[in-house]
Amino acid sequence: MNIGEAARRSGVSAKTIRYYESIGLIPAAGRTNAGYRAYTANEVETLRFVQRARSLGFSVDDVAGLLGLWRDRSRASADVKAIALNHVAAIERKIAELDSIRRTLIDLTNRCCGDDHPDCPILETLAQTDR
Repeated sequence: MNIGEAARRSGVSAKTIRYYESIGLIPAAGRTNAGYRAYTANEVETLRFVQRARSLGFSVDDVAGLLGLWRDRSRASADVKAIALNHVAAIERKIAELDSIRRTLIDLTNRCCGDDHPDCPILETLAQTDR
């Protein structure tokens, strides 16, 4: 099947498929006599795997590792779990960071009168320089 059909079946855009090939995340597709990319059902399944992993927020490097483990039938599930748990830890760090940002913004907006006066603790805080 051509790249458009592979994109439709996998949920990965043709541009992204070409990008994944260019960085070596997935092998380059075979070519027809006319030079067009031709994808097999197995390659589409790999693209679906990549799409699902990316939709869970795994980095391209993590996806490469997961793909390698997926293809390796002698893999240890502990290796897969370790990648997933590292990703969970990164998500938890990001959640904590976002929660801190949210709390700061709530505090600043609570201290701002929001009236016709020019004084604004939000702008004052943004203008502060660290010394």
